[in-house]
Amino acid sequence: SGWLALLLWFPLCCHSANKHKPWIETEYQGIVMENDNTVLLNPPLFALDKDAPLHYAGEICGFRVHNGPSGSGSVQFEAVVLDRSTGEGLVRSKEPLDCESQREHSFTIQAYDCGEGPDGANSKKSHKATVHVRVNDVNEFSPVFVERRYEASVPEGRLFDRIVRVEALDADCSPQYSQICFYDIITPNVPFAIDNDGNIKNTEPLDSKRQRVHTFWVTAFDCGKNRAQADAQVVVTVKPSCKPGWIGWSKRVEYTPGSGSIPLFPSLHLETCEETVWNIQATVDLQTGHIGKGCDRDSYSDRSVRRLCGAVRGEVDLLPPPSPAANWTSALPTLPSSDSSLVFSFNGSAHVAVVPSSVAAAISGDHFTLQLWMRRGGATTQPPSNQARGTRREEETIICSTVKNDDSFSHYYLSVHGCRLSLFYWPDVSAARPVKFLWKLEQVCDSEWHHLSLSVQFPSVTLYVDGVTFDPALIHDNGAIPNPAPRQRMVIGACWGNDWLSLKGCPLSIDVNQMYVAGYRGLLSGVTVRPGSVEPHSVVECLYACREGLDFGDLETLGSGMKVHVNPSQSVLVLEGDDIESFNRAVQQVTYRNSLRFATPGVRPLKLTTSLRCFNEESCLTLRQLEGYLVVLQPDAPQISLSGVGPHLARPAPEFEGPRGVPLFPELRIVCSLSHAVNTADGWVALMSDAVAHTLDGCEVQPLGEELNPEREELLVDMDALRERGLEIINTTAYIAITGAESISVYEDVLRSVRYRLAKGSARFERRFRLSCSEMNGRYTSNELTLEVNFLHSLDSLYHPSHLLASQQQFLHPSHHSGELSGHTLPNPHRNSVVPGAATVIIMVCVGFLVVMVILGVFRIRSIHRRGEGARGAAKEGSGQWDDSALTIIVNPMESYESRMGISVDTEGEGEEDEEVVESPDDASDDQRVIIIKKEGKEGNPRRY
Repeated sequence: SGWLALLLWFPLCCHSANKHKPWIETEYQGIVMENDNTVLLNPPLFALDKDAPLHYAGEICGFRVHNGPSGSGSVQFEAVVLDRSTGEGLVRSKEPLDCESQREHSFTIQAYDCGEGPDGANSKKSHKATVHVRVNDVNEFSPVFVERRYEASVPEGRLFDRIVRVEALDADCSPQYSQICFYDIITPNVPFAIDNDGNIKNTEPLDSKRQRVHTFWVTAFDCGKNRAQADAQVVVTVKPSCKPGWIGWSKRVEYTPGSGSIPLFPSLHLETCEETVWNIQATVDLQTGHIGKGCDRDSYSDRSVRRLCGAVRGEVDLLPPPSPAANWTSALPTLPSSDSSLVFSFNGSAHVAVVPSSVAAAISGDHFTLQLWMRRGGATTQPPSNQARGTRREEETIICSTVKNDDSFSHYYLSVHGCRLSLFYWPDVSAARPVKFLWKLEQVCDSEWHHLSLSVQFPSVTLYVDGVTFDPALIHDNGAIPNPAPRQRMVIGACWGNDWLSLKGCPLSIDVNQMYVAGYRGLLSGVTVRPGSVEPHSVVECLYACREGLDFGDLETLGSGMKVHVNPSQSVLVLEGDDIESFNRAVQQVTYRNSLRFATPGVRPLKLTTSLRCFNEESCLTLRQLEGYLVVLQPDAPQISLSGVGPHLARPAPEFEGPRGVPLFPELRIVCSLSHAVNTADGWVALMSDAVAHTLDGCEVQPLGEELNPEREELLVDMDALRERGLEIINTTAYIAITGAESISVYEDVLRSVRYRLAKGSARFERRFRLSCSEMNGRYTSNELTLEVNFLHSLDSLYHPSHLLASQQQFLHPSHHSGELSGHTLPNPHRNSVVPGAATVIIMVCVGFLVVMVILGVFRIRSIHRRGEGARGAAKEGSGQWDDSALTIIVNPMESYESRMGISVDTEGEGEEDEEVVESPDDASDDQRVIIIKKEGKEGNPRRY
């Protein structure tokens, strides 16, 4: 029994079906194509089992895929058994793979045997093997150019290794298909070549004159010979031979008044021809010295400009325009000026202005402001050859003044010496220690116009030159200087000889020709002195301010490292920088501005000077100066229209003889409008714009014909209103001129108050006046408004037997070429008081004439009847016949007046003989009748009254 049990156990122990695990390689390398799902493994996938050739234990039933390091390999791949007995397997992807998304995959794999039976019980698995799968690329993408258009510019006449580089990209993942193997120019017959890297070069020198721009197309191929989806365009601009300098310079720039600011160099840029520079400086110079006093300013008188700037009133004009009241400047030569002020020329010897003591007396005290415009060397004269010994020829006196201050005298003189300006000041001439204030100024000797404002508030002195403050070097002269003579005198353009020579230590005895010494050579204008407090700086700046100049557009756009500087007169602008691109942008921001509505037209020369600094100073570029000009076009002219007056003004004579007279322009209306040209189908047509706010600077009322007789007539103006508004008036017998910059409404109020007054018994029958206005110192004038004033006389006072003929002669004076009483619209208040009386007298006169004519007719009929009866005895009866040779016929002098007043009188008369016909000359108008008187025994010419 024991052996039987052993024999039964042995087969079970020794014949177990599945003793060994399957075996596979530890690592596999696989390749799969993008358009396939089968992975080619190296080595091939085989699983071995030592239990073979057992039916189940030695067979491989499957492979299991596990996640790899990335954790995603098992999702995309699977492994299948191709042969269970040999253990051959296959790895494949579950879905299409994209090399461009993920080129490599890694995962693990295990093999499983079939176990001990068909149910797979007690199956064993192998170790895990790593599988690396690389996805092979397929040439599915074509090259694409980075840019569709490539541009480059090259100078002419040279060969370049590379002008521009084109670039194309391929989206394939493999180097074989993603690389661009070569480029090709598909446009034939172009002088360019391209290499495999996309570099384009020219095959021959280019000529800008023959062809300025070359345009061609290029394409690209990848290594799989796929051509680019779209070709690229290449544009090569051929530049002329590079010359360092400014490109885009426009020699002529036009400016339309009222345009505000305009850029002067909108397309200007600097070409350095690839030369490296580290500093650039450009100076823009706008030359306006020929316009007025250096630039476009308000075209008003100096006094009006002072008022517009808010200056304190009370200044004394030391160089006024020559007039009967200001005759001390009549001998000075004047020069034409485009602005409103008068320019006086001084030659250093004979041209001297001695201010009257009455004018100098208004300037006293040690607080005053002296202002003037000065231009040294403006007069082409030679210095005097007979200067006294001890004088200094180079020192020139502008003003020399001694004024009385209560019981003492103060003395000062302002002079120039080279490029120095000096002021000697004696607070009291009894003290021999003057104070000298000295300034060294380039403006004094540059032969340009400059505005000087000297505010003396002793012992403090402030000098403004062109609105900029300059501090003096204060010098106390300790030398023994003789006192000036205590005599009130003021000289412009020189100094009184005795005073000057004594101050210089020279003998006091001089020739009469040396009465004035140290003369000034140059131009002066607007020399004024105002006693009292000094002018504020803001007022001085306003007096000098230019309305035109250079400016910079937008400082916020100024690049880093850029600097901008503009001089006070805004005639010079300097740009400095180190980057060419930033510098070019800054130059294009330089502008010209003119704030005047009616800018002075003309040419302003323009210069651009450039200085470059390079690392290699020896080979640094040198740029020539550019010259051009700015043209300010003619502005739209303002139309100043005067209306609402006349043309006739008829009033009873007693009204003109009243204490206030009669206002000449009670309903005056002044309107200013701008005209501008508009291009229409019929051409350019001038149109008028709406009324604009405007400023007038003068109006004139002038009597036509004879000047005013001050004993019988005068024009009255409200002087208080003028002073309140700061206006000035010149009232002469020839005209009344009201001047000063003010608004239209102010001038309307002032002119409406102008009255005409007559003395008692001085009324005539007619007086004519003309009114005109202007602005900008007469640059623009209004229409001339003519007013005819008629004086209505009471005819009752004129109709008297003793003076009837004289009154008729006065009424029909030949100097009145038009009807004095015709064509006038009489105001309502006087219509009832004047017209009925005149009509009554006229009717009475006409009825009287009618009665006379009837009587004459009756006598004439009777005379003819008597002739017929006594024809045979005509010789005897001739002495008793009617004699009408001395008959006087007077034509009604009021006929014209009756016809206009609506009064008609029927007049009848008969006449058959020539001597009975009323003679009327052909040249007599309807409003002028001629009285012809024939006297017996005289055949002379008739008299006309």
